[in-house]
Amino acid sequence: MTPSRTTREDPGVDGTGVLETRLTGLTREEFARDVWARTALLTRRAGDFADLFSAGAVDELIARRGLRTPFLRVARNGATLPDSAFTGPAGVGATIADQLDDTVLWREFADGATLVLQALHRTWEPVAAFCAGLSTELGHPVQANAYVTPPQSRGFDDHYDVHDVFVLQIEGTKRWSVHRPVHPDPLRDQPWTDRRAAVAEAAEGEPYLDTVLEPGDVLYLPRGWLHAARAQGEVSVHLTLGVHTWTRYALAEHLAQAALAVLREDPALRGTLPLGVDGPDGELDLVRERLAAAVTRADPAPLFHRARRAQGRPAPLGPLAQLAAVDRLGPGTSVRLRPALAPRLEGGRLTTRVGWLDFPDDELPSVARLLDGVARPAGELGVPLVARLLRAGVLVPGEQGPPL
Repeated sequence: MTPSRTTREDPGVDGTGVLETRLTGLTREEFARDVWARTALLTRRAGDFADLFSAGAVDELIARRGLRTPFLRVARNGATLPDSAFTGPAGVGATIADQLDDTVLWREFADGATLVLQALHRTWEPVAAFCAGLSTELGHPVQANAYVTPPQSRGFDDHYDVHDVFVLQIEGTKRWSVHRPVHPDPLRDQPWTDRRAAVAEAAEGEPYLDTVLEPGDVLYLPRGWLHAARAQGEVSVHLTLGVHTWTRYALAEHLAQAALAVLREDPALRGTLPLGVDGPDGELDLVRERLAAAVTRADPAPLFHRARRAQGRPAPLGPLAQLAAVDRLGPGTSVRLRPALAPRLEGGRLTTRVGWLDFPDDELPSVARLLDGVARPAGELGVPLVARLLRAGVLVPGEQGPPL
């Protein structure tokens, strides 16, 4: 391992991005140039993450929030327990059969099982807001899990993920062993289980990084990097932020779909193959020629943006507060664009994560002004326009919010 490449000590806090101020001490430009999708990065004492998550948050989520699967997994000795082993009905008025059983979970945890709280970007607001900000900065979707491991226990065997991760050590300590990839940049449908033998063999070799994470430390791993972790002499709680990276392969998929849509309008390609044909010979030259031309003409951008919107959710919307805003709407009512909508204004159409709306030319300047997320009085934008956008869930009341 080369410490100058993989370790940063005491990052500064003067930058404006989450990457620099809370995770790596590197500016977005430095991280993109030297680290992103290239190498592991360990950042010591990145910060205090008590505002994001804690042992108390673990207890509240498990014992008081009525969580159901798949918001929790349980792992022991490298294997995942079936959901039925730790779920059950919750009594009168809450007879859903797969709610977490906190007594069973306590017993499993005491016997050495690791608890994995999944999708915290949906169930714990501080983590949700943090993920939204990081996703905006990276331009890729971000989700979060928490791993709660008893002393001296190991939840999962050596493996790799098909997404990048930031590991934030919250409480306790955990020893991490990291090895270089056996299959660089795996796609979503290329899990480590397809390469068990190669992973096991690589894990026996000299690690690229062997270190103990302490509270406040952050470890970044690109997808494909092998890793395993074991708690030390106390309970370990860490957050894993999974970055579901867009790839050129995904863009190629969208381009191919767009090209096929073009070919639907080509009479020659819609034509029937000759009678008695028993293979593609004699037809492929024409198909290749037309397909290549369609790829040149096709525009994958609409498909790409549609898929990107589907990967995330807009900021929470309170129905009662929204109804009150509609009922009390007047020229002085302050409104702003709902955060995390992934808005795109093209021509006269605004496309967002909650649908699309068309606008006449005279309203487009006001719609365009809303896209910066700044709060403005309804009278400045046009009260009828604001009423329509509030009802559509595109605008929300209030002051400036988190990044869009």
